[in-house]
Amino acid sequence: MSQQKTIKQSVEVTGRGLFSGVQSTLRFCPGPVDSGIVFLRTDLSEPARISANIANVAKRDRTTCLVNGPVSVETVEHVLAGAAGLGIDNLLIEINAAEIPSTDGSAQPFVEALQEAGIQQQQAAQDEFIITEQITVTQGGATLTAEPGSSTDLDILYDMDYSDIPGIGRQLFAFRLGSDDFNTLAPARTFCLEAEAVAMQANGLARHLSASDVLVIGENGPIDNQLRFKDELVCHKIVDLIGDLALMGKPIRGRIVAYKSGHRLNQKLVGKLTNLATASKMDKPAINEPEMDIRKIMRLLRHRYPFLMVDRIIEIETDRRAVGIKNVTINEPFFQGHFPGIPVMPGVLILEALAQVSGLLVAQSLEHTGKVGYLASMDRVKLRRPVHPGDQLILESQVRHLRPRSAHCQCVAKVAGEIAAEAEIKFVLVDTDPA
Repeated sequence: MSQQKTIKQSVEVTGRGLFSGVQSTLRFCPGPVDSGIVFLRTDLSEPARISANIANVAKRDRTTCLVNGPVSVETVEHVLAGAAGLGIDNLLIEINAAEIPSTDGSAQPFVEALQEAGIQQQQAAQDEFIITEQITVTQGGATLTAEPGSSTDLDILYDMDYSDIPGIGRQLFAFRLGSDDFNTLAPARTFCLEAEAVAMQANGLARHLSASDVLVIGENGPIDNQLRFKDELVCHKIVDLIGDLALMGKPIRGRIVAYKSGHRLNQKLVGKLTNLATASKMDKPAINEPEMDIRKIMRLLRHRYPFLMVDRIIEIETDRRAVGIKNVTINEPFFQGHFPGIPVMPGVLILEALAQVSGLLVAQSLEHTGKVGYLASMDRVKLRRPVHPGDQLILESQVRHLRPRSAHCQCVAKVAGEIAAEAEIKFVLVDTDPA
């Protein structure tokens, strides 16, 4: 299994939005392990985060848009394709406008920026999705099929059929994502038909562009422009497909066969694959035999109802790492006041649960020493998503330093694979009997 990747340093791309024409600056920043691709709108009074996830996709024509309530980021497909094409899993993408800069209409400027920033491996394995059964989605005359194939790459075969337009015709192209060089696809630019371009500008879109700025295809081929290479149009369809498949949130392994598919159909397939992955997880046992059951937890921790926030420990590596779970139910006493009608687990209690898992981890070394860990500080605290009744918190703590009188742990809480909270927690180790 491959390691997760991010970039070594931040880097910027500027330009005007393809449809809006608004000037914007996009800044790629390194992302922590398991964070995925996250967009951050920095132009708002309260910066808003939007994860690149199929659940956050809004319906748009000819593009892919992500939303979080009233906040959106438009035309993200080329950015996502660039990251996926280079095998990058985790990125924070700051953007100071509602639309991504389109630059030349291809993924190449984003790929070049990411390569300039440098790619580095992270200390965590990729969570990949392997296609195990055939799934087909259709729309109009278009078809998109996912089927078993390579277990290490994603084979893509795209059949682009514009047989009724002599300037395009029918083009077939194959690409192996994971082995083939994505730089061969990245320069392929977005394109539209002449009638589509006229209609868009009549509706107030892309008025800042002319046919020399973007590929507009007439009956006999590009108008006031020329192709960069023979297969540019079908290659751009594959770029769009790769960008949309990235909304799965993890690398896909297998084979994809596309016939005339576009963004809507691409997103429909990702939704089906996401549902399949979720169902597959639910078919597996949620947990193995506990490393620590509640009886041992209560022996090591002094906490009792209603403040015991760990149900069991499912993984533990001596005094280095522990993973625990907290099953959140509507019977929790804090839901009576937080908040009636909209039950949300208080963030401070999520952090308390992380502290308790950390305490259990440190207790592996302290159980017979006569010492106990007292919470000293919490740093770099971030609450990233709400936790509701019915959620299962996966609580992970890793020891960064363990000394005779102190301990320092890196902690993260997740729900269904998404980070709910994270923090660095420090303890002081004191004698259980002060005398």
